Amino acid sequence: MISALALSAASLANKAPGLSLGAHKASHRRNYNFHRTISREVLDNYLSRSISMEGLLNGRGDLTDDIRMLASAGAKYIGRSICLWAKEAELIDNLERARRQLPQVHAADPEMVLEACIFEIVTTQVEQVPVPDWAFAALGQPIEKRNFRYADIAYAQGPRKDQWGVGSSVPDVSRPETKLWFYFLARSYIDFGVEGIHFGQAEIMNGNDPDLAHWEQVFTLVRDYASKHARRRMVLCNAHVPSGGLVRNGKLLLDFHAFPLRIMEMPDQPEKAILKIGFSDGIYGRSKGGVTYSGWSCEHLPYLVELDNWGASKHPGQSRQGGNWVWGYDEITWFAHQNKQYRSDWLHYAWNWVRKIDPNGYLEMPGSRTMRSPLDHRNWYYANAPSAAVPDGLGDEVAIRAIWSADQS
Repeated sequence: MISALALSAASLANKAPGLSLGAHKASHRRNYNFHRTISREVLDNYLSRSISMEGLLNGRGDLTDDIRMLASAGAKYIGRSICLWAKEAELIDNLERARRQLPQVHAADPEMVLEACIFEIVTTQVEQVPVPDWAFAALGQPIEKRNFRYADIAYAQGPRKDQWGVGSSVPDVSRPETKLWFYFLARSYIDFGVEGIHFGQAEIMNGNDPDLAHWEQVFTLVRDYASKHARRRMVLCNAHVPSGGLVRNGKLLLDFHAFPLRIMEMPDQPEKAILKIGFSDGIYGRSKGGVTYSGWSCEHLPYLVELDNWGASKHPGQSRQGGNWVWGYDEITWFAHQNKQYRSDWLHYAWNWVRKIDPNGYLEMPGSRTMRSPLDHRNWYYANAPSAAVPDGLGDEVAIRAIWSADQS
């Protein structure tokens, strides 16, 4: 068993090849160039500088300070920067805000890839969103003046219907209206500069798509549009894949995979937790391979693991709550509850552990993320240095910058 935080950050660094906390920033210039397709090298470079910044372009946090933090740390793949969970009635306003703000990020670093999300949820509010003519045309459907139809996007029956509450369901990707909705969202994001799309829990949306033909159609439509209109004529698609990936006829449907870290609590050491291969449904060593959209083949597709959020148990702060709770919390809330030194040491540890256990995996750093902490009523995690702009910042940008600065792999 790994004694994770009994070690110093420096000794943890020595556990993984290519990372020394005393090293200077890599002298070579990393390659972040891609156009229409992306090489394995460039994809790895982006994933190695990935950070979750939930709601960056949705009015969450201080945009100016977020851009400062991202640029100074050297972040390149900005996960969940447009992160809209339901509330479709506010979609158009949220899209317009993101359209105005995204150029500010690219002004700081035009190589940054901003990621938007298409999640495993649709509510009756979607019926307030008009379907544009171009969406009908792309799907080969007759053009008509109407709004999206909730009943035709959600699963018609079964446990996924009303999964998130009455009138709040998981979309069924096999349904034509769902494809219309997903294409509308993806094209809207691409049109104002998004180059990455996270498709949420893709594997709970394909209950009626056993051979993945419908998901393949969605990704083909989105990529065809991106090949003509995206900033670099490509959009990077990913999703959470508990099975290890979406593969159809030997072809990988996603450009990279993603999954929660799956952190294992240590009940005999209060609040402590580690990573362990084989624990829960962790993706380590299980990312599926095949032929990528970009044309190269791999035995295991590169992937990100993140400090995920999903809520709090009935007994937050207590161990042995079952499932994937970490001391009664989701991953990001557990992490945010630790002291600054522990968080710094743990990020070093997690980075090294992932890189050592599976060279196809990369830790996506926590930058900004929703959390649920009933005991102290905290609801957001910020890695920013505390300041007047971000008074609740926890200062973890220092550890993130140190890890990336030392990484010469």
